[in-house]
Amino acid sequence: MLKSLSRVLALFALALALVTAVLDITRSIADSSLVMTPLGVDWFNLSPSTLNLAQATIQRYVHPYVWDPVIQTILLAPSWVVFGILWLLFALAGRQRKLRLQDRYGD
Repeated sequence: MLKSLSRVLALFALALALVTAVLDITRSIADSSLVMTPLGVDWFNLSPSTLNLAQATIQRYVHPYVWDPVIQTILLAPSWVVFGILWLLFALAGRQRKLRLQDRYGD
């Protein structure tokens, strides 16, 4: 059950990574310069209220230092990089174990 959920999340993260990479490539071509949109800018453009809510919740209930060095560093990274790393982590968590002959037939 958990492996199948990890595979679905990996597929979703891969789709988001590809979409954000294509958007950045399109913007780069249109501007004739390299454009890499940070995750925080994409999140703010999509839903600024949830970004502010996440910041307030993490600072109040988790710890203020988690938001400032950790989460802000993630929010400053390009969106496609963050989603690509999430894809890799979920894909590794959801991968099937390769069966060896000894496991299948015994020894």
